[in-house]
Amino acid sequence: MYNLDETDVKILHLLQQDATLKTRELSEKLNLSYTPVYERVRRLEKEGVIRKYVALIDREKVGKKLMAFCNIALKEHSKTMGEKFVKAVLAMSEVTECFNISGDYDFLLKVVVEDMSQYQQFLMQKLGSLDNIGSTHSLFVMGEIKNSSALEMSVQKK
Repeated sequence: MYNLDETDVKILHLLQQDATLKTRELSEKLNLSYTPVYERVRRLEKEGVIRKYVALIDREKVGKKLMAFCNIALKEHSKTMGEKFVKAVLAMSEVTECFNISGDYDFLLKVVVEDMSQYQQFLMQKLGSLDNIGSTHSLFVMGEIKNSSALEMSVQKK
C-alpha cells in the first residue's frame, strides 16, 4: 500500500473530480506553489497511484443504451483455458469491465451495447464462439442509480 499524506489525498480528490486540471490550477486550489504540486503529481503517476487519465462518456448520448452484466461459468478451470478466455474477452469491445469472481460463476462481464439485438449478437457470435464456456447468465440494467469511479481516501498512518 502506498503511503498518502494530506496533500496527496487532496490532489487525488481534485483530479478525480476533474482530471483536466492543470498543475497551476491544482496549486491555486491547494494554496501551494507550482513545483511541489507538479512533483507530487508526477510521483503519484510514476508510483502507479494514478494509473491513467480518461474522459467519461455518457453512453446513452453515443447510442449505447443497453448495459448488461453477464455471469460466465467455465467448463474447465485449467490455467491454459482460463488464459484463453481472458485473452478473448480483452479483445471484445462490448466488454467494458471483466472481473474474476468467486461463487457459482467464474467471471462477471459488464457489457455495453446499442440494444437487445446487438447484445444477442454479442452473446451468440462472440461469447458463443468460445470453447470453454459452460453457462452464461445475463442481468439487464433497467436504471443506473449510482456510477462513480471516485475512491474515498484518507491519510495513511506510517
